[in-house]
Amino acid sequence: MTNGENMIISASRRTDIPAFYSEWFVNRLKAGYVYVRNPMNPKQISKIPLNTEDIDCIVFWTKNAAPMFDKLDRIDALGYQYYFQWTMTLYGKDIEYNLPEKAKVIDSFKVLSNKIGSHRTIWRYDPIIVSQQFTIEYHVHTFAKMCHLLKGYTNKCIFSYVDLYAKTCKNAKGIIDSEVDILSMLKIAEEFAEIARLNNISLETCSEQIELSQFGIRHAACINKHTIETIIGYAIDRKKAKGQREYCQCIDSVDIGAYDCCPHGCVYCYATASEKAVLENRKRHDVNSPLLIGRPCATDKITERIVKNLKNSQMVLF
Repeated sequence: MTNGENMIISASRRTDIPAFYSEWFVNRLKAGYVYVRNPMNPKQISKIPLNTEDIDCIVFWTKNAAPMFDKLDRIDALGYQYYFQWTMTLYGKDIEYNLPEKAKVIDSFKVLSNKIGSHRTIWRYDPIIVSQQFTIEYHVHTFAKMCHLLKGYTNKCIFSYVDLYAKTCKNAKGIIDSEVDILSMLKIAEEFAEIARLNNISLETCSEQIELSQFGIRHAACINKHTIETIIGYAIDRKKAKGQREYCQCIDSVDIGAYDCCPHGCVYCYATASEKAVLENRKRHDVNSPLLIGRPCATDKITERIVKNLKNSQMVLF
């Protein structure tokens, strides 16, 4: 057993649970626990409690939450608090080949916002790819169009510039040849800041070293202490997450996803090695399994996480 504290659940940086695994997720909430394989040591499994008294908040990461809409009332009835990080660009099928038509995705975003509130529906415009095809002017025009469409449906947009991880270089060869240079970053940020201001949307960057405060742009904590406290109604004691990227400002959370099981097909994705791996893992998914992919076997070592209540006694005042 390992000692811990009340948790924030990340669902998930590794895959799109709302889009593809929402039935499994609700089943795990009802069961009160989930198994998560260690990505670095697959024979090690953590048993994570999912009772409402163990969880402060759930953070959903998605590019298409529509398949989860019919589950939200059940999640609400069970007593869980949550918000969504929804990544949405206007890239085409050459970049994000298995996403629904973007007009439908935008409509779905609005549906979610109307249901749970704009403060719980955070828009992510990322990653920003700069190339001959996707120029600075392209992004400025696209961002302005999307801000106009999403005005009033979100309070915040978080953006980032593309990072060329090993998996990205392999999957995006010939499409993304380089990262974004500093001058382009500054130009995009300056334009975005003015557009966002006109649409009453605050603007933040995700895991970026570059300082953009001169444009009123802050460094984001996507898993954000203040956001969570506002949603749940009490203060929490949380430290900056370990094991994330160098400039990530997120507070600590437990991710319950798995790599190589998201079929969106985004060429820039760092969480997917290949389409073949995704197809194989999708076949192993069982909505009734405690694991997202496959089932435990006799040689697995299962360690239970023990949760202790560390809620701050000082209530949040609104």
